[in-house]
Amino acid sequence: MRLSRDFRGTLVIAVCGLAFTLFAPEVLEFFTIITLSQVIGLAILALSLALVWGFGGILCFGQTAFFGLGAYAYAVTATNIGGSTGAILMAILVAAAFAAILGYFIFYGRVSDVYLAIITLTVALILYSLTRRTSGPEYKIGNALLGGFNGTAAPPLNLPGDAGTVLFPEDTFYVAMIALILAYVFCCWLVRTHFGRVCIAIRENETRAELLAYDIRLYKLGIFIIGAALAGLGGVFFCVGVSRVTPDVFSLSQAAVAIIWVIVGGRGTLIGPILATFALHYLTASLGSQALLNANLVLGTVLIVFVLLVPKGVVPSIIDLADIRRQRRVARSRERRLRLRRTRNGNETAGVGK
Repeated sequence: MRLSRDFRGTLVIAVCGLAFTLFAPEVLEFFTIITLSQVIGLAILALSLALVWGFGGILCFGQTAFFGLGAYAYAVTATNIGGSTGAILMAILVAAAFAAILGYFIFYGRVSDVYLAIITLTVALILYSLTRRTSGPEYKIGNALLGGFNGTAAPPLNLPGDAGTVLFPEDTFYVAMIALILAYVFCCWLVRTHFGRVCIAIRENETRAELLAYDIRLYKLGIFIIGAALAGLGGVFFCVGVSRVTPDVFSLSQAAVAIIWVIVGGRGTLIGPILATFALHYLTASLGSQALLNANLVLGTVLIVFVLLVPKGVVPSIIDLADIRRQRRVARSRERRLRLRRTRNGNETAGVGK
C-alpha cells in the first residue's frame, strides 16, 4: 500500500525528531540540554498556535494565557500532591477548561476575528497583572505559594507512580521531545480528519461552511480547546525546564514572540513554527550575550522582513520553490520525450520515402 505524500512527510519528520532525541545528549553540553527542555515547551506553544491560527483561522493573540495557566496549574498541583503525572494532566485540563469557557462566550457570541484577538490578549494581560499581585503569604493554593512577580517553584518530573524518583535533566529532555513529537503527529493526523477538513473549510469561507449545515461555532470551539490543551502541555515543560514559573509567561512580549514564530515558520504548516521557535530562540540567546544589538529590535526587524518579503513563511516558501523546480523538471522531461518522438517519427517517415 502506497503512503500518501503528507503521511510520508510526517513520518520523516517524526523519525528525524527521534534521531535528534537520541543523539543530542551525546553531543550537546549539559546546560544546552536543560535549555532545550525550555525551548521544547515554547515549541509546543508555537505548534498550538499554528493549529489554531493556521488551520482554524483563529488569531488567538493570547495563546500564552493557556500556556501560563498550564504552567501554574502544574506547579501548584505538583507541589500539593507531590508528583508530576497527575500535575501534567491537571495542567492540560485547566487550560482546556478555561478555553472552553472563554471560547463559548467568544464563538457563540459571534465575536469577530479582530475582537477575538484583542479579547484573548486582554485575558492574558489580566492574568499577568493578577499573578504579579499575589506576593503575600495569604496568596497560596494548598501548600503552593503563588509568589507574585517572583513566581512559584515548579517541581521536576518524576517516574509515573513513583514520586520519589526524580528524572534527571537528560531524562526530562527525552520526555519533552517525545511529547513534542507526539503532539506534532497528533496535529498532523487531526488536520486530515473530517474535523480538521471542516475547520480548514471554515477558515477559507465561513459562510459557505455554514450553508453546508456545519455548526462553525462548535468546530471553532473544538479546535480552540485542543490548541489550549497543547499550550498547557507546553507550559508544563517550559516551567520544568526553568524550575520555576513567573507571571512573565502571560506577558505581552511572550504573546508577541509566539505570533512571530508562526509567521516566520509559516502559517498553514505545523513543522514551520516549531523550527522557527528553535532558530529564533537561538538567535535571541546569541544576541543576549552581546551589547551591540537589541534582541527585541532584531525580532521586530525579522517580523517586518518576513511580513513584507516572505509573507508565507520559510517552510511554505521552500515547498513552493521545490514544487516549481519539480514542475520544471517534469516539463523538461516531457519536452525531451516529445522531441525524441518527433525525431523517431521523422526517421521512420524518411525510411518509408526511400
